[in-house]
Amino acid sequence: MIGVSDSAAAGVPEPGSGSVRKRGRATGSPIAEWSFPADPGAVRTARTMVRRVLDDWGLNGATDVAVLLVSELVTNSLRYASGPIGVRMVLLSSGGLLVEVSDPLPDPPQERAAAPDDEGGRGLQLVACSSRRWGTRRGKSGKTVWFELSVAG
Repeated sequence: MIGVSDSAAAGVPEPGSGSVRKRGRATGSPIAEWSFPADPGAVRTARTMVRRVLDDWGLNGATDVAVLLVSELVTNSLRYASGPIGVRMVLLSSGGLLVEVSDPLPDPPQERAAAPDDEGGRGLQLVACSSRRWGTRRGKSGKTVWFELSVAG
């Protein structure tokens, strides 16, 4: 099921437009964000950056799932969008990790049932099954697919 989130209402600042990794404490919580060109190498770079930040934040238990889901969502963006792809992570005070992947296409992704022999079509199912919440929202120039992971022990 696709939900809609209002990050501003949850006290989470909207993503910036910068293309450089940023880390700060705008909400009292660590934030990291990047912008990648729509290039196949973006998937590997996104995985590397997510892994490094989660290691810096001491969240090794969430790393494998976060990296897998970011990889799926960035790959989906690459498949359909031709503009920059944004990735943003916010450590929430509620013991969660919010991860957002944005691209310039306004249409939300469509969850579908993949046949056993299909080579694709399982990414959103994986996000839905592996996260505590997830959804999409439209932005000023495109859409964001987001998910939350539990990181509190």
